[in-house]
Amino acid sequence: MAEVFRKHIGEYKRAHRLSYEQSKAVSAILDCRTPALGGVLKACSECKRWEFYYKPCKNRHCPKCCAFEKAQWLEAQKKWILPIHYFHVVFTIDHVFNNLVAFNQKLLFNLFIDTAAQLLKEFGQKYLGGEIGFSMVMHTWGQTMQEHLHIHFIVTGGALVSSPSGYRWQAASHKFLFPVKLLSNQFRNRFCFALSQFWADGKLNTLDGSLDVQDLLKQGLSKNWEVYIQAPLYGVETLIEYLGRYIFRIAISNHRIVAVGKDTVTFKYFDNRDDGKEKLMTLPALEFIRRFLSHVLPAGFVRVRHFGLHHSSCRSKLQHARRVLGLPFELPAILKLKFLDWFKKITGADDDPRLCKFCGLGLMLPVREFGPVFGWRLKVHAALGLLTSWKNAFA
Repeated sequence: MAEVFRKHIGEYKRAHRLSYEQSKAVSAILDCRTPALGGVLKACSECKRWEFYYKPCKNRHCPKCCAFEKAQWLEAQKKWILPIHYFHVVFTIDHVFNNLVAFNQKLLFNLFIDTAAQLLKEFGQKYLGGEIGFSMVMHTWGQTMQEHLHIHFIVTGGALVSSPSGYRWQAASHKFLFPVKLLSNQFRNRFCFALSQFWADGKLNTLDGSLDVQDLLKQGLSKNWEVYIQAPLYGVETLIEYLGRYIFRIAISNHRIVAVGKDTVTFKYFDNRDDGKEKLMTLPALEFIRRFLSHVLPAGFVRVRHFGLHHSSCRSKLQHARRVLGLPFELPAILKLKFLDWFKKITGADDDPRLCKFCGLGLMLPVREFGPVFGWRLKVHAALGLLTSWKNAFA
């Protein structure tokens, strides 16, 4: 993505206005792991050769950052895992509202989440008689980075039921959680009703009336909306890993971008309409950037949320659920990952990742930190880096 931005963001800015959040994301991706963010000077404890290591931007939209943070997040989810089956539930807003959502992101994102979450709670009470637990991640894109607003939920295959004699666990069937057509219809009706209320109260940006909300509502209510419930084919760890893929990034990963041309960008995608076959798509560079930036989230928006037994306010109920399911009453302690151990695990290497690549004996250890490098200092810094490369190559 940084290469795409370096080649084409100037032309894109001349034709499009960037929001504050989009400008911040572009700058972060361009500066990530460059002298612009500063870094650390490291030297080998044996051969004394040295190198610059630049800091990551840690922006939640950057495709290069936060892999370790994601691993720590996945580890933290273990506190609510129960010895039961889980369902994968997906809610999707009809695409007729895409343009309206684009100009009212925070308001309609929250409406989407609140409506879906409230329905799941109510269906849990109605069909299972108690409190279910569920966690969600909101996505705004499809495989080709087109607008496709949907939410992935992990939902417990059962509920904690309270009675005068105490708590018990009401398990759901492995093949059935809730009636999907009824859930879909109620979701459509509630979302559209709340949207009409926002419109009546003047809370929606309709671009001075160019977005006909009444017509959009009429179209939306006339269709069947997509709510998908998948029976448990995989373990809960697999579902959590699936949800965690895009917690700290959006739309596309760097490995899917195969070519950045003069005016185009080519990337890989899976065509769900053709049995999930991997294909290539080439877009004009400006359209590629537009699609990517359309998924930059509003400032402060939280797209990962927990409800019911998974919510922090229900820790005591979660403990009772653990007890009736045969687990210790106390919640499990969450392991604090160590970076070196995690890095060895994902790379499959036994050697210390700090091992000097020149002599293979010492460790590359921090000697000095330095701040952002700009202006004439950047030229000096580049010259030092080049000099170091020559010195290391011929040493």
